[in-house]
Amino acid sequence: MTSEHRGDYEELVDEISELLGAPATLENRDFELIAFGAYDSEGDLDPSALDPVRTRSILTRRSTAAVRAWFEGFGITRATGPVRIPPTPEAGVYRGRICLPVRHRGVVHGYIWLLDDDPGPSERQLTAAMRVTARIGALLADEAQHGADLSRELRAVLTTERGWQNDMAVAELRTALGPRADGLHALMCVAPWPSADPDDAPSVRAVPGATALCTLPWGATAQCLAVLIRLRSPDVLTPATSAAGRLLERARGGSGAGSAAARGAGGSGPASAAPRGAGGSGPGGSATGGTDGPSAGTASAAGTASGTGSASRTGTASGPGTASRTGTASGTGAAGAGSGVAAPRTGPAAGVATPRSGLADLATAWGEASAAARAALAEARFGPVAQWASIGPFRLLTALPPEVAHDPVARTLLAPVHHELARTAEVYLDCAGQAARAAAELGIHRQTLYYRLSRIEKLTGLDLDDGEDRLLLHMALKAHRL
Repeated sequence: MTSEHRGDYEELVDEISELLGAPATLENRDFELIAFGAYDSEGDLDPSALDPVRTRSILTRRSTAAVRAWFEGFGITRATGPVRIPPTPEAGVYRGRICLPVRHRGVVHGYIWLLDDDPGPSERQLTAAMRVTARIGALLADEAQHGADLSRELRAVLTTERGWQNDMAVAELRTALGPRADGLHALMCVAPWPSADPDDAPSVRAVPGATALCTLPWGATAQCLAVLIRLRSPDVLTPATSAAGRLLERARGGSGAGSAAARGAGGSGPASAAPRGAGGSGPGGSATGGTDGPSAGTASAAGTASGTGSASRTGTASGPGTASRTGTASGTGAAGAGSGVAAPRTGPAAGVATPRSGLADLATAWGEASAAARAALAEARFGPVAQWASIGPFRLLTALPPEVAHDPVARTLLAPVHHELARTAEVYLDCAGQAARAAAELGIHRQTLYYRLSRIEKLTGLDLDDGEDRLLLHMALKAHRL
């Protein structure tokens, strides 16, 4: 965490180090190192004072998920006072720890860590140190509230037209984020979001790594959620996809979904474990997009047809889809649920943009994120959380404006009465025109397949022995899902 309070954090951690007679470190609840105390003690510089867990956290500036879970097992996320953690050599913890939870108004915002020596600090010293952690908690809470207020800035970036207005919106977001603006970010789209009330969006502190989020209109009744996540870990997409999973639980309205997100946000880290990954922002495609279902309203950022309705620039944005119907073949056969054709998703989905550094390409990244969410809604095979880089031809199909996506060549084939023929055509084309494979996928005799293909050619006027005709029909069938 970087902020105007950095100097204050360092002074307060120094104060705790002096009170306890031991070097202390401050981490936020996402396990990012914020500050460490400048306590001078030769004993603590002795290499023998370091155990594998502490050594790794110092050298890599982060802890493994297993180590963090191990420390959380001692109840530090719920504790209101000091927690002593005994040495456990089999876990790589050769020296005990003392964890001082940093709370404000009942919410944990971080942790103070120090090694526990014998006899260690007295109860009186620890009580005095906890009074200092309360001051730290107030500062961290202030920053958390500031982060929650970034929804206005993020919404402006994703909804203003290209040009000076968008440049100003990006500049305001950059100023609000401070040094965090120059890091690696990812934009994430969750759709449909269950509530049209922007106040129903989860708190930033409930989404690990999130720096800003906002709800955006999608179609006439639905909403989507845009989340800007800062990434640090080598596996840059993991924090973003994990956060997406938590948000999908909440969007589905399952019991405990909200608390799951909160639990994921609260962390415990070993002594000096520090920055852990959070997200990256990547640029995305450009065209405007459209959906077969309710349109996203104004096109999303770089227009990759993100139907999330983030309304940022060209065309009617098609975003992650407003419901299972959005981005599905709506039963006309193109997206039939038969073998060989992936069924549409019936619940919410999420899309993650390609990570990038800085904020300049947020509009384009939003197009990627919303396009990936649309693809995840259209085809369940992409999973509930789809990465833009993994949706294949849907990267192009989601960029098509609605009027182009509905090619007249497939109009008759997509009528409900021809559902089975449309499904046959899609399976056949998915199988690269291999008749034996397609027949097996469909569970029919090869002669039955040939008969259906001849009917498909008559209905569409296309020659399925011609590569370009195949490509046109395949695109029309896939685009119909969106």
